[in-house]
Amino acid sequence: MIAASPAPPPALPGLGTTWYERGAPYWSRRVLTGVLWLAVTAFVCFLAVSLYQGFRDQLPSGVRTVWDGVQAVAGCAGLVWGWLVQRRGHRAKLADPPTPEQAWDRKSNEKRRTTGLAVLGRIVAVLAAPVAPAVAAFALGWVCAVVTVREYPSEVGARRVMGLDG
Repeated sequence: MIAASPAPPPALPGLGTTWYERGAPYWSRRVLTGVLWLAVTAFVCFLAVSLYQGFRDQLPSGVRTVWDGVQAVAGCAGLVWGWLVQRRGHRAKLADPPTPEQAWDRKSNEKRRTTGLAVLGRIVAVLAAPVAPAVAAFALGWVCAVVTVREYPSEVGARRVMGLDG
């Protein structure tokens, strides 16, 4: 009797099939992804602070000092809030992880939504100038939480589909 060969691991968005063995290629992808996300977020933070500076220059000096203090507190709160929002979302996704097909569907849906958000983002950016650093801090907290997770929900879902969930 010939034993059936095991099915190859499914490819996952951003990870390919490297998630299966979690070797050097997997960790290289994870580190590269983290560095790229943080670089983009640093650029967004730079833009937010520049936008805020334009708004800040229009304020009287007494109000400027107070508003800078408010921004510092809001930035710290935004950083923590972004971290917490992402970690709660991650925990919820781990409780009901997507199958590999669902992960790919979600990825393509995200790409479609991004185009509309880019236009909306320009409008909101102008209106958000007074609080741009706090919004950027939220994004930084969220991104840091994303890139420091032990495993992605798509990996958990793929393991369950393959019957490897222990």
